[in-house]
Amino acid sequence: MGEFDLIRTFFTRPVRRAALGVGDDCALLAPAPGMQLAISSDMLVEGRHFFADVDPRLLGHKALAVNLSDLAACGARPLAFTLALSLPRADTAWVGAFAQGLLALADAHQCELIGGDTTQGPLNICITVFGEVPAGQALLRSGAQAGDDIYVSGSLGDARLALEALQGRLQLPADVLAATRQRLEAPSPRVALGLALRGIASSALDLSDGLLGDLGHILTQSGVGACIDTRLTSPLLAAAARLPLDQALVRKCTLAGGDDYELCFTAAPALRAQVAAAAQASATPVTRIGSVQAQSGLRLLGADGEELLARFASFDHFSA
Repeated sequence: MGEFDLIRTFFTRPVRRAALGVGDDCALLAPAPGMQLAISSDMLVEGRHFFADVDPRLLGHKALAVNLSDLAACGARPLAFTLALSLPRADTAWVGAFAQGLLALADAHQCELIGGDTTQGPLNICITVFGEVPAGQALLRSGAQAGDDIYVSGSLGDARLALEALQGRLQLPADVLAATRQRLEAPSPRVALGLALRGIASSALDLSDGLLGDLGHILTQSGVGACIDTRLTSPLLAAAARLPLDQALVRKCTLAGGDDYELCFTAAPALRAQVAAAAQASATPVTRIGSVQAQSGLRLLGADGEELLARFASFDHFSA
């Protein structure tokens, strides 16, 4: 099957929101009056971001999920996306399964595929996603204020725990490995929570490279520091709570594991009830894990309430 046959068979769909969809040199997309476009791109590379034997349906899901997570962190509603896909060969069974996983998540969020590109080469997936947010209401990294509470959604560390097991560094029971691998390969973008946090969160981002490293971006751009109570974050490694694991590894997975695709956000203490309501409305658990401080730097409190001297390095593409 040739390039354009692949596109027609697996990726051409009726136009819904866009003025012009797949098949022309450019797609045409206009936000509603009073809205701004929120745009983000992510690339997934075989051997770097996913294993060669990954289920293509899950890979299709994750390829879009990581982009939707960026929209969630901005408080933007998904509109549309483009797909650039490099394939070693035109394997219709593989492409068909990939498209099913991709488009099922797209449909769940009413996010329309409007264009892209395909070529032959090493397996590489690049998606650019477009969302809309009312002008002036986008959640940014730069708004945290001293005294704000710091929250995370969902659970942290599960994906890194799966990676440790899949790379042979620890043993997990089959049921725990299956649950944590699902978190690694099919993350849930917190779009509904991001929308619910408009006007409540003072800053936000999604956690892709690890809690401490990503939170550092908020602190830098907001010109503040933070104190994190690790006693609150460690129980978030829910799938491993009943296992006799090395607690140093649990802490590393939770604080610097990466691939969580949860939201980390800040909000004033006076808005705790509104945060709880947003969590309930979006059916997303959130946990308050610390506070923003005026003094720069990041302090970690251990099990005894004393400051931890250990340092945790989050993922970096050019130092890992």
